[in-house]
Amino acid sequence: MASGGLQLLGFVLAFLGWIGIIISTAMPQWKMASYAGDNIVTAQALYEGLWMSCAMQSTGQIQCKVYDSLLKLEGNLQATRALMVAAILLGLVAVFVAVTGMKCMKCMEDDQVKKMRMAVLGGVIFIIAGLAALVATSWYGNRVARAFYDPFTPVNTRFEFGSALFIGWAAASLAMLGGAFLCCSCPRRETSYPPTRGYPKNAPSTGKDYV
Repeated sequence: MASGGLQLLGFVLAFLGWIGIIISTAMPQWKMASYAGDNIVTAQALYEGLWMSCAMQSTGQIQCKVYDSLLKLEGNLQATRALMVAAILLGLVAVFVAVTGMKCMKCMEDDQVKKMRMAVLGGVIFIIAGLAALVATSWYGNRVARAFYDPFTPVNTRFEFGSALFIGWAAASLAMLGGAFLCCSCPRRETSYPPTRGYPKNAPSTGKDYV
């Protein structure tokens, strides 16, 4: 029962992490315009994401523009996109594989060993998906930080970390933690054999019949 509870906890954490990765990928707040230092605070906030850039007015109105051409984007941004999409697809595969191996599911009940292996495989895929998202968000955040501290970057074009990065970091951590729980939830296979029962030996014949 304890391993089943750990398995369920791992799946819930990994699933929440996968949902967070999707939300982070879709959000446009990967970096936001910085108003630190001598920057003049304007009446709008500027955001940039993987798919679009947005400007939010002081009235609360948001205007977004999708990037026109994929080929005109920076290679780093394209790589970040690819890693996040790969993390989403891997997470989708991990969900189906892990559900198949869950002890509370009826499928593959006739072979518990394969069922356990499916749960472990789902956990491994969740860990890989979390690592892909972690690499993508950390790589993007490192570029933002380097550009911010670069003295040659104009003050009015500096950006800071957006909320999507923090959600991505938290989601990647949840996916890897849940995947680790899935990998550790299955006990080792122990093969037990019933004790051998000896057959009674026939008493030696004495050649005498008793009535």
